[in-house]
Amino acid sequence: MISKKLFGTLSDGREVDIYELKNANGVSASVITYGATWQSLFAPDRDGNFEDVLIGFDDLKGHVERSDYQGQIVGRYANRICGGHFTVNGKEIDVIKNENGKTCLHGGGEFSHAVWAAKVEGESLVLEYKSDEGSNGFPGAMSAKVTYTLDDSNELSIAYEAVCTEDTPINMTNHAYFNLGSYKRPNVLSQELRLSASRYTPIDEDSIPTGEIRDVTGTAFDFRQMKAIGRDIDQDDDQLIIGCNGYDHNFCIDEGTQGAFATAYDPESGRVMEVTTDMPGVQLYTGNFLQDCPSPGKGGVPLEKYGGFALETQHFPCSPSHPEFPASALRPSSIPTLRISRTSRPAFSRRVKSSEAAQASNSR
Repeated sequence: MISKKLFGTLSDGREVDIYELKNANGVSASVITYGATWQSLFAPDRDGNFEDVLIGFDDLKGHVERSDYQGQIVGRYANRICGGHFTVNGKEIDVIKNENGKTCLHGGGEFSHAVWAAKVEGESLVLEYKSDEGSNGFPGAMSAKVTYTLDDSNELSIAYEAVCTEDTPINMTNHAYFNLGSYKRPNVLSQELRLSASRYTPIDEDSIPTGEIRDVTGTAFDFRQMKAIGRDIDQDDDQLIIGCNGYDHNFCIDEGTQGAFATAYDPESGRVMEVTTDMPGVQLYTGNFLQDCPSPGKGGVPLEKYGGFALETQHFPCSPSHPEFPASALRPSSIPTLRISRTSRPAFSRRVKSSEAAQASNSR
C-alpha cells in the first residue's frame, strides 16, 4: 500500500510530497520528492516493537539545510572525482569542484537538491528527474529514474536507471544512514557488520583513492566475519586517521558473491539487515561528521559522531580517472539505458545470538 501527503514547501513555492510504502507486516518506508530521499524505515525488533532505523529529519527544513545527504539520491556521480576532471573520448571535461575547491563530491549535489516527479506504479514508487545538458559540467542531458519497492518479505529494493545524450560517467546511489537500534540511539559502534569484501581502496588526505587496491587481511578493514563496527575504529591506522577516526572507504565486493554482500546486526534490538547489489563496490561511512550537521535530527535528537552508518553501493570513487577500476561509463551508442539495483531486507525479529546472526539472516 502506498499513500501520499504534503511534506512541506520550499522557499520558491514548490511543494514537496511524502509517500509511505507499507507492507502486510507493518514495515513501512517513507520517501520524499526532495532529493528522492528515503526519509524513514520502521522495522520491528525481536519483540515486535517498531522503530525508525534511519537517521534524518522530521521536516523539510532539515533536509534542505543538512550537510551530509541523509537518505538522498546522489548523482550524477556519487562519491568523488579527483580534481573535478576526467576525459571522455579524448575530450577533457571539467566539472564542479564543490568539496574544498578540489573535488567533485556527489556530482555537486544536483540530484540530492532536486524535486523529483513521482508516480505510483502498482506496489512501486517511481521518481524521475531530468538533468540539463552540461549540468555542473557533466556531458549531455540525462534522464534519471529511481524506483522504490517494498514487498511482504520485508525487502526494500531501489532500482536506478539513466539515459544520457552523450557518453558520460554515471554513478547513482542512495545515502541512507542506518541505526538498527533506532535514530534515538547515540551511535552504532556496538552494532555488527559483515562485508563480502577481501579488498578496499585506500585514500589520500583528500579522500581520493590512491589507485591501490589493498588486501584487508590483518587490518581494521577486515569485515569478512561479523564484528562490531567500533571494534577496530580506534586502531592506529593511517587510513582511519585520514577518515577522521572512522571509515569512509570503498570496499571491493568479492566477485562471485551470492546473495547478501552485507549483513548488519544490532544485538540490543535483534534487528538484522541484509544488502544485495549488482554494483562492484560499497562505501562504508560511519557518520564521522554527523555532529557537524546544522539541524537537530528526528524528534529533536542531536546528531552525533558515529550516529549512523551508510552502505553506499557504487562504482569505485574516481573511476573516470582510474582505468584499472571497473568502468562507470554510460554510452548512448551502445548502452541506451543504464540499470543498477540494490535491495535491503531491513527487518528481522527472531531472537538471535551475535554468532548466528549472519547465518540466520542468510537462511531466509
